[in-house]
Amino acid sequence: MSMVDPDEFSVCFAQWMKESIEHVDGRIKTIAIDGKSLRGTYDKERKSCLVHMVSAFAVEYGVVLGQVKTEEKSNEITAIPELLKLLDIKDAIVTIDAMDCQV
Repeated sequence: MSMVDPDEFSVCFAQWMKESIEHVDGRIKTIAIDGKSLRGTYDKERKSCLVHMVSAFAVEYGVVLGQVKTEEKSNEITAIPELLKLLDIKDAIVTIDAMDCQV
């Protein structure tokens, strides 16, 4: 797995999810974007989680369309534009929490 480039994998995964959904009915109506700290990555010395991810979730289909890793939870704001570049959001409703509305 260490030979897989995470950025290339993310692009391929997003494309695969898009194509999979197109086979169902052709379009995504609602995309929820949110960041999460991954369980099991808590560093007791730093008193913080080591892995934070920002994900785009296709609400109607119950699948993640794409995700990007951030260094800290506060960096979600910079990760969201990267995530949006992976997605086709035309004609979709995109929801996001208040923390990330500065984008």
